[in-house]
Amino acid sequence: MGCDRNCGLIAGAVIGAVLAVFGGILMPVGDLLIQKTIKKQVVLEEGTIAFKNWVKTGTEVYRQFWIFDVQNPQEVMMNSSNIQVKQRGPYTYRVRFLAKENVTQDAEDNTVSFLQPNGAIFEPSLSVGTEADNFTVLNLAVAAASHIYQNQFVQMILNSLINKSKSSMFQVRTLRELLWGYRDPFLSLVPYPVTTTVGLFYPYNNTADGVYKVFNGKDNISKVAIIDTYKGKRNLSYWESHCDMINGTDAASFPPFVEKSQVLQFFSSDICRSIYAVFESDVNLKGIPVYRFVLPSKAFASPVENPDNYCFCTEKIISKNCTSYGVLDISKCKEGRPVYISLPHFLYASPDVSEPIDGLNPNEEEHRTYLDIEPITGFTLQFAKRLQVNLLVKPSEKIQVLKNLKRNYIVPILWLNETGTIGDEKANMFRSQVTGKINLLGLIEMILLSVGVVMFVAFMISY
Repeated sequence: MGCDRNCGLIAGAVIGAVLAVFGGILMPVGDLLIQKTIKKQVVLEEGTIAFKNWVKTGTEVYRQFWIFDVQNPQEVMMNSSNIQVKQRGPYTYRVRFLAKENVTQDAEDNTVSFLQPNGAIFEPSLSVGTEADNFTVLNLAVAAASHIYQNQFVQMILNSLINKSKSSMFQVRTLRELLWGYRDPFLSLVPYPVTTTVGLFYPYNNTADGVYKVFNGKDNISKVAIIDTYKGKRNLSYWESHCDMINGTDAASFPPFVEKSQVLQFFSSDICRSIYAVFESDVNLKGIPVYRFVLPSKAFASPVENPDNYCFCTEKIISKNCTSYGVLDISKCKEGRPVYISLPHFLYASPDVSEPIDGLNPNEEEHRTYLDIEPITGFTLQFAKRLQVNLLVKPSEKIQVLKNLKRNYIVPILWLNETGTIGDEKANMFRSQVTGKINLLGLIEMILLSVGVVMFVAFMISY
């Protein structure tokens, strides 16, 4: 009887030890299996989950616009008063619904090149008005012409054409005209060939962004979806003459196994530059644990504080000798037009930028940009990209409608919020195929280890 009891206890302890050891062995083996599966599925080639979602996103992406309607145009033009603006919106368009085109794999350098077609469909049910709504905004052509042509004799000629066309510093335009283009009456009188159609996003529909070239990850998974900085330049002359290069991904996905300590680089053609995001918090998105990465205020800091931004300080007067912050001069990639990019309502900008503008209310929660990234796969499952388009207007002695200005203005025209969230069906698929299997494997590992340890300790104590 003693032997039977003792032998049973020893056998139980041995079984417990075996279960614990097996659970311990299963952990690294399971991790290796997970890594192998993930590495296979995130490669950008035909047949993988990543490729299917990369070619055409299954997420509905919307771009909302808020227009800054100027309330006192005559006071500004005659007395150089502060510009009073009233935000109106949102006006919503569905975007990024077209599949990538000219997708070409290069087996030699393990890259894939593509074009991203542009298209926008107005969504009346998600908008406060129609595309025919009118707004008083800065005259894009007048502000740009006085900036591009500094010669006083040329400005005298421009002044006569501006007066003849009855153009002014401000204009009334519909939403459709402001965004997608209109024939400008002043430019139509210019006696030599110029583009007479003006619009903040003209041309957009039926155009394409790229050509881009990214690594497909076949040879090195840590480079998957990262833009080839040598062969993926959008505008070669600009990037070779300017110091800011194209780095990172297009933000739709990142290399797998993302760590909280990482700084994630991505390129945005809207702001003509690469930028970065840092970890902020853990978020539960439809039952999927994700990491929220945000654009820090340092990304828009002055070159004195952030040397990466010295490319965007192209002069000393507007930038207060490169000490002003919160706005980026992107005129070099906008054919010389004085376009400045910022966060909405000049969030994180220096006081001198927003001082001449009344009616702004920067709010970090509403106006910052963030990416929610599933860390194992590196897929971006939710995002909000927010930015503001501004135009510089300066005094001009020879142009009558700008003659009374006594200071420079960086005038906000609109801000946009481009958002996308993984749909319920995609979220269910993601939970079942990715996080569900990982959680199940982890649960089995912990059960085996826990049961094994408990059995071993219990039987050894009894023995």
